[in-house]
Amino acid sequence: MESWLEPLHDAETMRAVDAWAISEVGVPSLELMEAAGRAVAGAAESIAHPGPARIVCGKGNNGGDGLVAARHLAAAGHEVEVLLLWPAAELSADAIANLERFEGAVGELAGDDALAGSGVVVDAIFGTGFSGVARDPAAAGIAAINACGAPVVAADIASGVDASNGEVEGAAVEADLTVSFHAAKLGHWIAPGKRHRGELRVAPIGIPDGAPAEAPGGLIHSSVLELLAPRGPDSTKFSSGQVLVAGGSRGLTGAPCMAASAAARAGAGYATVAVPAELEAIFEIKLTEVMSVGCPSADGEFSPAAVKPILEAAQRAAAVVVGPGIGRGPGAATLVTELVGRIEAPLVLDADGLNAIAGRLELLADRGAPTVLTPHAGELARLLGTDSAEVGSRRLASATEVASRSAAVVVLKGDDSIVAVPGRGPIVNGLASPALATAGTGDVLSGMIAALIARGLEPRTAAAAAVHGHTRAGRLAAARVGAAESVIAADVIDSIPAGLRRGETEAP
Repeated sequence: MESWLEPLHDAETMRAVDAWAISEVGVPSLELMEAAGRAVAGAAESIAHPGPARIVCGKGNNGGDGLVAARHLAAAGHEVEVLLLWPAAELSADAIANLERFEGAVGELAGDDALAGSGVVVDAIFGTGFSGVARDPAAAGIAAINACGAPVVAADIASGVDASNGEVEGAAVEADLTVSFHAAKLGHWIAPGKRHRGELRVAPIGIPDGAPAEAPGGLIHSSVLELLAPRGPDSTKFSSGQVLVAGGSRGLTGAPCMAASAAARAGAGYATVAVPAELEAIFEIKLTEVMSVGCPSADGEFSPAAVKPILEAAQRAAAVVVGPGIGRGPGAATLVTELVGRIEAPLVLDADGLNAIAGRLELLADRGAPTVLTPHAGELARLLGTDSAEVGSRRLASATEVASRSAAVVVLKGDDSIVAVPGRGPIVNGLASPALATAGTGDVLSGMIAALIARGLEPRTAAAAAVHGHTRAGRLAAARVGAAESVIAADVIDSIPAGLRRGETEAP
């Protein structure tokens, strides 16, 4: 895995890592459980209110982690009660061993108000191996935890969340703090699971370095920006990377302007917009540093004859963006289809360019050059012929399916933006910026991705770097104007240089 990615595990690789540590290295499983439970106890103490600590335990090793936490909390002087959801005889061997070590009160969960008055509650029902829908007695335990009103600490991951993909099919614990053992999991960072974790703390539990199971995914670190080489003394506007943006229609001239301006701010030495000729004067007025190519048009939209001049302009470009503001008429769909099949440069397809190929993803698979798609959930749903709610509940699976069918890099936008690539693990952006929830910021991102490709990054890396830098720019813009709600896309463009600045890190 690249050095600029922080490993994100799934259930399968965590099982493999645990098994390696136990069977190959010789770390006793009870020692791993002891360290995990101790970390949970420390986290619980850090957020506890006055009142008893209650530990809700499942029957697997996650319940054993909770039992260790109970013992350490009791030793620290807290009033502690363990509530088992299954009979003690059904617990795992290591959990039984720790139940025998605990000398405090042990009972059963009885009713939704069983946890009322707690100072802190520990969720130790399921671990990272859970998937599907929680059923009773686990479902009753989750309901009681969510109704308790006390601070909640999740052991490893909030129960009800699939650690491998962040999916939540039924009830899930709403944790205030999650202690992840050994490493973070994909489900901690991908919605909707991300919204159940609260604060995330990663605790070492004694697993040594060198486990052979490689994490399937990664969280973007700001060091990805170190890959952006600065311009040298011999650089020219042509060698610094040329970007072409093809788009625009009557009423939608802003989108290609923002994409092209963002490309320039992101370091492209030469940016050009290919636009409907009858609207070209608008672009000439709006854009000072960006060139324009007027293309045949009718009624404010590209006509079929626009294909030839766009292709000619694309021959000089190191990356091309197609789609911003291009419209949704039948002529736009025909034009995009033609361009997708004939543009030989790396292509970023965004906005109405994505809508033009909805249900026809396979058109992209035969392209001879890389393709990057930048949909939000609604656009990705149209690509798959489903609805945005389905995409929202299965974000990783949906992005992966589009990437596989299109042979493209897919950037599924959101506060957990996912970069999916055929045959490779997902990349997740850990930064969030509410300031980006405004019109035009998607066009900004598409221009940034194209610029970083034009500057020499391969498309997957360019997408990751652009997503991260774009989010940083949004956060910086909000700080500058004073409120996330007041940020407009132009503010984000102005903050791109600082967002892409090398040598600075920012915590998620």
